[in-house]
Amino acid sequence: MTTAFTGIHAILYALFDAGERLDRQAMRRQVEVCLGLGVHGIAALGLATEVSKLTVTERRTVMEWASEDVAGRRPLGFTIFGSSVGEQIEQVRAAEAVKADWVILQPPMVGSFGAAEYIRFFGRVAEATSLPVAIQNAPAYMGRGLSAGDIRDLVAQHPNIALVKGEGPATDIAQLIETTESRLPIMNGRGGLELIENLRAGCVGMILAPDVIDFMVQAYESFKVGDEAAAELAYRDALPAVVFIMQSLESLICYGKRVFGARAGIAIHDRAPAMRPTAFGETLVQKHVAKLGRFPGVSPDGRGSHPRPA
Repeated sequence: MTTAFTGIHAILYALFDAGERLDRQAMRRQVEVCLGLGVHGIAALGLATEVSKLTVTERRTVMEWASEDVAGRRPLGFTIFGSSVGEQIEQVRAAEAVKADWVILQPPMVGSFGAAEYIRFFGRVAEATSLPVAIQNAPAYMGRGLSAGDIRDLVAQHPNIALVKGEGPATDIAQLIETTESRLPIMNGRGGLELIENLRAGCVGMILAPDVIDFMVQAYESFKVGDEAAAELAYRDALPAVVFIMQSLESLICYGKRVFGARAGIAIHDRAPAMRPTAFGETLVQKHVAKLGRFPGVSPDGRGSHPRPA
């Protein structure tokens, strides 16, 4: 499964209808857009999927929909959200049931504990599955995380922990790669910030929300064939939008989702509580979309060709 942990993977947004319900048609359209753009994998139920706003039933629904829509065309992974070992194992079982290729464990969003407690927690969940396991290490966004040394110790104890999903600057990623002696694949996020520097540091790929993912795929593919000038150019074209979107997790959910929606021809609705766009923010969304362009299959009036629900 090492090939599952390379390239640019799309982490799906949770797309809601006007009644704040998960929108089946929009979620399917999102997957089809991402696959059409050449992403190397699909993931869901991470921070961009607003997983903490979803019920357990909704999380399982997202898993089932994503599995149906991806249909084995790319590696499929799910972030596992839960406040206890038992809850996370239940979510892992749900991921196994829909034939996920791998899972990403988030630290429980309750309390704040020392590294030894999180190592034990992750280890117990990892032991409950034969799937490849990644650890999400995002202290800047989640307020809890592990050091490079902690991750090295965790991996030594649990060999099916096969990846770290980082959310940090390229300098931190480089330190993690050095500490783990390049034995563990590292994928970063942060909306694609420092994409080229992350690849130079040794990242095997990135997991990103799909707002500018076409540019990131292009940059990655160019970098991998040694054309760093083309990679830099694709990254440069996306960077203003990434900076606009990645001011905070709330900004990603508010404005990143709207950039994606405008490019994909999907109406965007929020689920409360949520950051609401300002009039100026909406203007910036449209300016960035005008520069980025719409995704293939989206007409000039901004309407997408939605596949018919099964």
